[in-house]
Amino acid sequence: MTDFLLELRSEEIPARMQDKARDDLARLFTAELEKAGLRADAIVTFATPRRLALIARDLPEATEAVSEEIKGPRVSAPPQALEGFLRKTGLTADQLVERDGVLFAVIDKPGRDTAEVLAEAIPAIVRAFPWPKSMRWGEASSSTESLRWVRPLHGIVALFGDQIVPAEIAGVQSGAVTLGHRFHHPGPITIGSAADYAEKLHACHVIVDQDERRTIIRDKATALADAVGLELIEDEGLVAENAGLTEWPVPLLGRFDEDFLGVPPEVIQLTARVNQKYFVCRDKAGQLANAFVCTANIDAADGGVKIVDGNRKVLAARLSDARFFYETDLKMPLEEQAKKLEKIVFHEKLGTVADKVERVAKLARWLVEEGIIPLPVGEEGARSAQPSGK
Repeated sequence: MTDFLLELRSEEIPARMQDKARDDLARLFTAELEKAGLRADAIVTFATPRRLALIARDLPEATEAVSEEIKGPRVSAPPQALEGFLRKTGLTADQLVERDGVLFAVIDKPGRDTAEVLAEAIPAIVRAFPWPKSMRWGEASSSTESLRWVRPLHGIVALFGDQIVPAEIAGVQSGAVTLGHRFHHPGPITIGSAADYAEKLHACHVIVDQDERRTIIRDKATALADAVGLELIEDEGLVAENAGLTEWPVPLLGRFDEDFLGVPPEVIQLTARVNQKYFVCRDKAGQLANAFVCTANIDAADGGVKIVDGNRKVLAARLSDARFFYETDLKMPLEEQAKKLEKIVFHEKLGTVADKVERVAKLARWLVEEGIIPLPVGEEGARSAQPSGK
């Protein structure tokens, strides 16, 4: 039994597409194996910004020989029916088997080398890959028949055991050579087999296992916050996104101007998360702190000082914009802002957004009156109970 390694190396794969791409790769590969009567003991997939990889464990060296039986026409059928059946099966009349007045074709299919099956499967998988968005590139892109991939495909590693599985897709030949980290080890790396794939890449500053990268980001970011007496605000979606943006994740803690804390914490967190992919922190009292954690993709010689400073400046610009829009909104009372909803069409058959708000308010009142949800107390509770929100 032998392991098979397939790596498809390209330009940057968007982080949001990587998990589904891993699932699609495993699904398409399994389907191609099943066509040939093969089954892997286990399939493991990996994704980084620059590569999509699969390892299939314990594949046999060859497929088993099989005998396929195809039912044909009855012996008494017209000659045309027999001729059509012979053309379909590629047999002669004397090779057919008769049982109970019915003719059968028995076709013996010899076993095939697994490497041969894999060589055919690789192009089929790549060309059938269902990326949400894909592109064509190069001179061949003028044709609609050219290869489509999420980003330009640059390399293929295909090893069955320690043997290269020959395949060619749009001029890209399979081999045993890949590349390491873009900055720490941009040179070629020769992979020996599936067994040393992750280890060799790790030595060249590439962590192929997305779960390992997520653990590093989560644990290191938490430790950085703890070290300065703060608590990291957990965000698994952001952990996954940062892992999808880096091959060698290095979390770094920075500070922003305390004056920005006058902006609502939700605005700060949204700005840091959506625009910059940063984590934010809170103090022991649960209040948002003027600290953020960014994730670099390199081990900087200065320990990340310049990286943090650059990210701090970018975040300051983002927060400055957020504060401007927040303070601008405060100049107009919420009741006045709500009137603008009367000019926004929600749906041609359902009226404006203001009409939608009225319906939601009525539903909220009914939920309270029926005792399904408790009524908020105080002034805010009284306001929320009004259909208009006034």
